[in-house]
This record gives sequence, structure tokens and C-alpha cells, in this order.
Amino acid sequence: MAGQIHVGVGGWSFEEWRGAFYPKEIRKAGELAYMAERLTAIEINATFYGSQKPEVFRRWASETPEGFRFSLKASRYTTTRRVLAEGAESIKKFFETGPTAMGDKLGPILWQLPATKRFDRDDIAAFLELLPVAWNGRPLRHVVEAGHESFADPAFVALLREAKAEVAQVVLDDPDHPTIADVTADFVYLRLQRSRADVETGYSEADLDTWAKRLNTYAAGGVPDDLPTIGGDTSEKRKRDVFAFFISGAKVRNPAAATALIEKL
Repeated sequence: MAGQIHVGVGGWSFEEWRGAFYPKEIRKAGELAYMAERLTAIEINATFYGSQKPEVFRRWASETPEGFRFSLKASRYTTTRRVLAEGAESIKKFFETGPTAMGDKLGPILWQLPATKRFDRDDIAAFLELLPVAWNGRPLRHVVEAGHESFADPAFVALLREAKAEVAQVVLDDPDHPTIADVTADFVYLRLQRSRADVETGYSEADLDTWAKRLNTYAAGGVPDDLPTIGGDTSEKRKRDVFAFFISGAKVRNPAAATALIEKL
């Protein structure tokens, strides 16, 4: 038995995707439904910059099929502050905007820290304590993207594993930031950022095969032996849900990369 693997991209509205991914006859209002028929997840960036409303979250969810998942990037007013432990009120305000109105289609909440943010054990521990286990009766999953090299510390992995909520760290495929592939929660979250404009599917066939194997390994309860870990393998071997998003890189190629990876899976 293995967990569910969800593969997608960041957002669904990007002008360069018209013609490259969306047929030209698809209206903008139909882009989300079209993408959701072909991918299995979307990471929403708009929630990082501004508040949404429950009816907006419900509408997005209604335009996607059963089993689809949305990851939401949490508010920048929480993640860009100097002291994360002081973000209790902004965390509360974020959840009061109504993301749980998405129901079962709500996936992990992404807390993206600035790449300049250094690992401070006490501050990170206090921040993790603020993350709610559930909201409006719905269990939550959280994921932290920490791009600074100082987070490549076993103490960071240990804090995530000890958190009261389910909290993973982003497994980054990015040449400019460390990759931390340890498992710390009942799910795994990856952001793949090396797509190339000169490759029709963004990633080469060989690279897509490699990532398909890694995602299947995570879903089955293992840890890929070709990715770096720092905290020791103390996790229970159990099936896990996996979320993988093609982000940044040659953005125009990301939908093609996601559909190609889904086919391999």
C-alpha cells in the first residue's frame, strides 16, 4: 500500500501558458477547470500576498474534481517577520479568511521563509508551537520552506518531528538552496525548480524517471537513497501522501513537466 501522489504547478493563470498548455479557445474563467482535469494539485501563491474569502476558496474547490488538492502559501505577514514567534495573531487572521472552506481539497499550508532567514532553534520551536493542529474541526498539514543553508541542521529536523501538528520541510530541487530529504510528517512536499526552456517537458526523460521513482519510494514509506538526509531515519515506515510541484525554473514548461511526471507515475 502507498499514499496518494499529487503533482502540480504554482497557480493556473500565466499568459505564456496560453498556446503552450491551454488551447487558445479556453477562456480565462475556464483555466482552473482545464488544468485540474490534467494535473492533480495546484500551489496557490495569491494567499501569500493578500487575503481571500471563504466563498472564493469554495469556488476554487468546486471547479476541480474529487481527489484534487490545493496547497496554500501562507501570508507573508507571518513568514517575513524577523521574529516568527511573534506571529500568533497573523496566523489566526490567515485561517480566519476561510481556507478550510475547501473541505477535503485543502492540502498542506506552505510557510515560506525568506532565503535570508537563518535557523534560530528557539524561534523556530516557538513558531511551530503556534501552528494549529486543526481549524474548524478539520485537521491541518503544514510545510516549512527554509532556504538558508543554516537550516541544514539535525536540530531543525528534530523540531519538525516533535511538533504537535504534522509539519514537513520542503524537499527543494534547487541548485541555490540545500536539499533536506528527511521525513518528518505523515506526508512529503517537494518543490522542483530546475525546469529548462530547451526541454519540451521541462525535465529530461531520465530526470522524470528518477523523480517518479523517488516519489513512489516516499509514498510507500521509504526515503530515496539518492537524496541527502541530515536527521537520521527515525520515521515509522508507513504509507504517506506526497505533493510535488514544478515551480519557477522555466515556468512555461512546468505544466508539461507535471503532466509528463503524472504519466510516469
